Amino acid sequence: MEFARFGATTWFDPVEVSHDPADLERGRWAVIVTFEGELTAIRFRHEEEGGPAPGDAAGWPAVSGWTRSLDEEGFLAGVEEIRTRIAAGSVYQVNLTTMLQAPLPAHAHLPDLAARLATGNPAPFAGTVHVPSAGIDLVTASPERYLTRSGARLLSSPIKGTAPTIEQMLAKDVAENVMIVDLVRNDLQRVSDPGSVIVERLASPESHPGLVHLVSDVAGRLREGARWEDLLAASFPPGSVSGAPKSSALQSIADLEPVPRGPYCGAIGWIDADHPDGPRGELAVGIRTFFAMTDPDGVRRLRFGTGAGITWSSDPKGEWAECELKTRVLMGLASGRVGP
Repeated sequence: MEFARFGATTWFDPVEVSHDPADLERGRWAVIVTFEGELTAIRFRHEEEGGPAPGDAAGWPAVSGWTRSLDEEGFLAGVEEIRTRIAAGSVYQVNLTTMLQAPLPAHAHLPDLAARLATGNPAPFAGTVHVPSAGIDLVTASPERYLTRSGARLLSSPIKGTAPTIEQMLAKDVAENVMIVDLVRNDLQRVSDPGSVIVERLASPESHPGLVHLVSDVAGRLREGARWEDLLAASFPPGSVSGAPKSSALQSIADLEPVPRGPYCGAIGWIDADHPDGPRGELAVGIRTFFAMTDPDGVRRLRFGTGAGITWSSDPKGEWAECELKTRVLMGLASGRVGP
């Protein structure tokens, strides 16, 4: 069965697939936007509230044979190159990532991994989109809100700052959060009523499995006539997984990361243009996200990314340790080393 599930709502029986953001102004869609900007929106015939999510945690096989697009040496070199660019004044912060991948056993079913993550790593923006016919097969345990829209109200909640405990958070983490909040404010101001963009929460600690994040809330009021297409154009990719200034950070990412990120660090969620109380939508940042892809040689692989925000004060080995911290629980669950 092909389906999408967010929260307690399951949509099944897909009837339309679109790659045109203009279509988001009608109907209800499951939405995936890759970091590179490719939109896939899927509309379903049926909707079900409540009930168990499809998938069986016990059915997920242990996945092994992981490789990285950037190993530790390559990542540390990337951090130093970013620091060189910061010293030259071309950028202030860059989110540097590495992509992990492993061959999938023939019987691996990603909804089973979703069930395993739901018990071992519950997340506020967890979701599953299992529509292989549209080229989408992913499960996310994202802790981060990219955009929530309730009528004209917009809310973005960037995460910057990660540590095992709040006592181990560094001054660099707070500075990093403030920089990205300023970037998100600028993004939302491009499509919001003048004076409506405010910071409702700044660098607030949030506990998640195995770590603590600093999270901020930036809100605005969408100006009359602005569409989803305008909102995405103004704010994508999410600032917390790109950097500041965004254009320079994206150039650094293109220079230093050897493979595309795909849905990782993109947007994952749902959009409902026909809600009786006005347009609604909730899109997560596609972090803590596993997705399946088939290589040109026919091998089906599971992919997963991890990264860290690099600033002038970054310690390269410390940033690598942050990447490892972010993957520990999730990779353990996917690889069978950690029980749900």
